[in-house]
Amino acid sequence: MRVLIASSEAIPYCKTGGLADVAGVLFKELNVMNIDARLILPLYSNISRDFELTDTGIELRIFLNRRYYSGRIYTHNKAIFIGCDELYGREGLYGDKTGDFADNALRFSYFCKAVIEVCKAIDFRPDIIHLNDWQTSLVPLYLRTEYSGDDFFRDTLTLLTIHNLGYQGLFSPEDLSATGLGREVFNPEGIEFYGKVNFLKAGILYADILSTVSRKYAEEITTPEYGFGLDGILKKRSADLFGILNGIDYREWSPE
Repeated sequence: MRVLIASSEAIPYCKTGGLADVAGVLFKELNVMNIDARLILPLYSNISRDFELTDTGIELRIFLNRRYYSGRIYTHNKAIFIGCDELYGREGLYGDKTGDFADNALRFSYFCKAVIEVCKAIDFRPDIIHLNDWQTSLVPLYLRTEYSGDDFFRDTLTLLTIHNLGYQGLFSPEDLSATGLGREVFNPEGIEFYGKVNFLKAGILYADILSTVSRKYAEEITTPEYGFGLDGILKKRSADLFGILNGIDYREWSPE
């Protein structure tokens, strides 16, 4: 089995919260189980400083926001990094001390498209693309639209894990152009959410399978109290929603 884990952060490379722990440890453990797992991340500036990466020499040109953005593929063992200094060559993953980066819609639209393009560039045909939170949630929508006729992904399924429903990737309607998606997806049945573009909603609607961090949380997010406005579509997809309790790496967290 071939699995591609797409995440905006993962240990030991970069971390702001628990997502990094889950993605990094899962990547390691799947390979221990002899599953051909790859991890893909944006190449933030701290990673370039702290790790010795291999430059594959493979370049990416991705059209978004009415122009092409150039990138490059780097690796570290079986981890893959998307280099694009214009978008990721700065301090901070999502923002700095003044707040979120103003171009986050573009930064993570680019990353989502790069996840797809990298598979083709390195000839890695994943059985499963495992997506994590809003930063990777446009991947299923791109696969259902722009790449719908691409035979390369004919046998690929997508899994979206929701780690925290409160973070949805909400952007202004003007940011729709940054995604490269057409106006036809910007409606209440699509990725529109109270007048804004909602990245996480795209993943919930279009991923093949949904998971979250526990059975209880999977139940809670289908209710108005904990659903952050997405309880309706989560309830509709409840047959595809699974709660899987996060594990623990005893080698890292043992009190002994």
